[in-house]
Amino acid sequence: MEKVSAISMKKKKISTSSLVKVSLLSAISFVLMFVEMPIPGLFPAFLKIDISDIPAVIAGLSMGPFAGFVVEVIKNFLHGITVTTTGGVGELANIVVGSSFVVTMSMIYRKNKSLKGLIISLFTATISMVVIGSLVNYFFLLPFYGQLMGMDAILGMGKAVNPNINDLLSFVIWFIAPFNLIKGILLSLMSIPFYKKLEKLISK
Repeated sequence: MEKVSAISMKKKKISTSSLVKVSLLSAISFVLMFVEMPIPGLFPAFLKIDISDIPAVIAGLSMGPFAGFVVEVIKNFLHGITVTTTGGVGELANIVVGSSFVVTMSMIYRKNKSLKGLIISLFTATISMVVIGSLVNYFFLLPFYGQLMGMDAILGMGKAVNPNINDLLSFVIWFIAPFNLIKGILLSLMSIPFYKKLEKLISK
């Protein structure tokens, strides 16, 4: 009985510790959503790089894919009930696209916890984000914005940057896919040093 009780207490302690870590990382991730950087000359102004996925990456690497996914959900939920301008649609898309990176990366890394495994997981996660981000924008997000703003207005913003833009598909090919590729590469490059510094602290 004492042994069972000790195991139960240990599991409860681990669960509470994980909850605290996920909550803290979610709060940091939410704050980082306000740190955005446009890439003028390459993409329309509304496409901005942010680093709010890094805490989710750290959660996924240290505690598993579910923890990373929860961080993505909480940060977007907080954003959705405070400052959203899309009625939650943008936040939902952000969960899907961000989670495609975080979950893919952490699932692969947990099977091979080495530098090679980390590199492979980040590379695969970047490709996953490019593919899923393109599909979500083509079938869901851009059509939604098209109803609000007018598809011609959105395509016009793209055409002002790149004359090759003439329809939704070309917009996704020339803007959405390269944007998510750049974002995935930046996330990968920034996550490695962050994770290495925080790995021992989070794993305690």
